[in-house]
Amino acid sequence: MASRDHGRTVAGRVSLDAVIAQLGRERPVFHSEADLQHSFARTMWELAREVHSRLEVPQRLLGRAEYLDLLCIGPSARTAIEFKYFTRKWTGTAGTPAEDYALKGHAATDLARLHFVRDIARLERFCHRADQNGLAVMLTNDASLWIPPGNGRAQTRDRDFRIHEGRELAGTLLWAEGAYRPNTCVLRGAYSLGWQPYSELGGTGGEFRYLAVSVGPAPGGADDMRERAQRRLRTEVLRGAPGMATVAT
Repeated sequence: MASRDHGRTVAGRVSLDAVIAQLGRERPVFHSEADLQHSFARTMWELAREVHSRLEVPQRLLGRAEYLDLLCIGPSARTAIEFKYFTRKWTGTAGTPAEDYALKGHAATDLARLHFVRDIARLERFCHRADQNGLAVMLTNDASLWIPPGNGRAQTRDRDFRIHEGRELAGTLLWAEGAYRPNTCVLRGAYSLGWQPYSELGGTGGEFRYLAVSVGPAPGGADDMRERAQRRLRTEVLRGAPGMATVAT
């Protein structure tokens, strides 16, 4: 039975919600995803100076490198974090010190969902140490990501990847009912999704919320993860499709 994780912490030192709350007081909005990553790392340093943060850390499995957005290393625990910052248009002045922002609109919400779910799957691969957890974090001002779809809505290719409030993600998720197999995503865990308020800046697109999914260490540790990676690689070879293929970037 899936449940929301209220005990999630970063590097065993600070709760994620405490970091987000502190971050939101000074930075209610960001210029880019890289801006969000850097600001989160700085806030972690302010709250727990014994925790060291590293950006764009390579994760190597079977000779293949994938890059983790942020690794927070504490005295006795580590946290791998993946970020997604998906925006609709918003223009205004905010933050401390005050800055002018002109956010662009990203129309492809289906790909935003796909890439967020892939972040969860990546963290399941990366968290192969007993002392390491993972956090997938999305920040957005696009309400269509957190509002459940209406009952009369037509079938969409990203149906399995929807991340609205109250949704549960688990098992094998198919893109377009399996018509595009490279985007199939398999999760070993079950994750109940709950969105939280981040900031309210006024105007159309001024409400920001965040979604965080906590990923625990893989059962069986590094050996089990290597075996999973080998099976995944064999499956990709049989499919004839690269493991990181997407319908768009």
